[in-house]
Amino acid sequence: MVGLKEELLKSIWHAFTALDLDRSGKVSKSQLKASLGAPGQKGNSLGNLGRSRLIPACDWRPRRIVQVLSHNLCTVLNVPHDPVALEEHFRDDDEGPVSNQGYMPYLNKFILEKVQGNFDKVEFNRMCWTLCAKKNLSKSPLLISDEDAFKVWVIFNFLSEDKYPLIIVPEEIEYLLKKITEAMGAGWQQEQFDHYKISINTSREGLSAWELIDLIGSGQFSKGMDRQTVSMAINEVFNELILDVLKQGYMLKKGHKRKNWMERWFVLKPNIISYYVSEDLKDKKGDIILDGNCCVEALPDKDGKKCLFLIKCLDKTFEISASDKKKKQEWIQAIQSTVNLLRAGSPPPHKEARQKRKELRQKLLAEQEELERQMKELQAANENKQKELETVRKQLEAAAARAAEEEKKRLQTQVELQDRFSLELEREKMVRQKMEEQVAQKSSELEQYLQRVRELEEMYQQLQEALEDEKQARQDEETVRKLQARLLEEETAKRAELEKWHLQQQQTIQMTEAEKQELENQRMMKDQALQVAMQQLKQLELERKEALEQYEEVKKKLETAANNTKSWKDKVAHHEGLIRLIEPGFFWPIGVQNPVTVVWKKFNGRINGMLKA
Repeated sequence: MVGLKEELLKSIWHAFTALDLDRSGKVSKSQLKASLGAPGQKGNSLGNLGRSRLIPACDWRPRRIVQVLSHNLCTVLNVPHDPVALEEHFRDDDEGPVSNQGYMPYLNKFILEKVQGNFDKVEFNRMCWTLCAKKNLSKSPLLISDEDAFKVWVIFNFLSEDKYPLIIVPEEIEYLLKKITEAMGAGWQQEQFDHYKISINTSREGLSAWELIDLIGSGQFSKGMDRQTVSMAINEVFNELILDVLKQGYMLKKGHKRKNWMERWFVLKPNIISYYVSEDLKDKKGDIILDGNCCVEALPDKDGKKCLFLIKCLDKTFEISASDKKKKQEWIQAIQSTVNLLRAGSPPPHKEARQKRKELRQKLLAEQEELERQMKELQAANENKQKELETVRKQLEAAAARAAEEEKKRLQTQVELQDRFSLELEREKMVRQKMEEQVAQKSSELEQYLQRVRELEEMYQQLQEALEDEKQARQDEETVRKLQARLLEEETAKRAELEKWHLQQQQTIQMTEAEKQELENQRMMKDQALQVAMQQLKQLELERKEALEQYEEVKKKLETAANNTKSWKDKVAHHEGLIRLIEPGFFWPIGVQNPVTVVWKKFNGRINGMLKA
């Protein structure tokens, strides 16, 4: 709400300032009369707003003008108007001027604090624009229309600094011109803007809204572009920065009831996607409410439609078809980014970018102010140092004067002392000569003593080196002895290990030989058993053949006996009471064995005996 209030104050400031012709911060009766027109005259600003709900200012008295301005603000901002509170606030100001400072408390308390955000921003800005445009807009012909100038004015209020009088700094001018140039499809000329930026910095901190309109309307940064292209670029930037239009374009949408596909103009905003019949936004068909629970996903081609994607919300699901794969991916990415911002509770990208740029400028300004403060402190400290140095210089001059006087006195004293000590100097020379002779003798003795000391030091050094060499040799001998002992121990361990492996190998060989001999014996026994079995098998084969021959003979005998029996049956069949003859094949007489059974038992016994062997 604080950000919204600041944005509203900027437009209202333009409207109120338009009535302040001499820029004194106050609106007197004569200024209101000159700017708004006398009663009954046509052409007064508030009376020609083109809005039936707005009240014309037919009275030029300051309180009446403020009442009309306040009522119109309440109307466009959807805030209930309280004329009694306004009368109470300005009850003692019927004839005097209405100051900005006096109007601001009423504006904040009775209007801006009640704004809920449910109003038309364009209508509000257009009302304030109507109040200030005619008095501030340049009379020179511009390459942009009045509508485009209005949009630039609204964009200025969005990008301007939060201090009055309102200006737009060079960084924001560069940002705006870049966006307009990109929207026109032209290349950005940084060098040209750098030259223009230098001229701005040398004159003032930034541009006012009307200077910005003159800059864009002059075509200085849109050379080679026709008026329609510039207008479309300004409209695109206005939609993005002011109307929060993140993306827009034509796509096909599948109906929920008829399931038919219709072309719609889609407009993506931070929390909603609206779709219309055409891009003129006159016939609205519906909204897709976005929140953190929504998601968007790509769909495969179906029903003859390509480049499909799905928008899932809590209550509905929308199937949409883009014109190509690139548009599909751009829409999916834009919608997903919007949903992510809603989940994180972040503002739209352009507002967040504007806030970051302002914070960066504030940070740089604070650093610059801190640097200036430090420079002032250094300058003050330098001035103090200069004063201290000047004081010291004067003290040194006074001290030098005193020193010169003292030097003069000292020279006189020195002459007297020189005469006094000249005799003592002669005596000292004689004494010094004697002392020098003694010193020379002592020096010779000292030189001999020092030579002896040096020789002893050299001998001591050589002895130390010999001791070090002996110590190192002993250490080397001890190291070699330990190494030999370790190698001997390792050799003994290796020999024991090899002996152990040799014994294990001999035992393994002996065991292998014994197992080999035993396997050889078993093989020989099995070969012998196999030969015996083969011989028995051959014998059984012969016996089987003999048994089969005997069987054939017995079979022939049986057939003969059967034939004989049949003939006997025929002979005695007609005699009753005869004993039934024994039929062949069922049983044999007592004491006679079946020859087939005898042969089979003999063959089975041979087979069992062979298997047991």
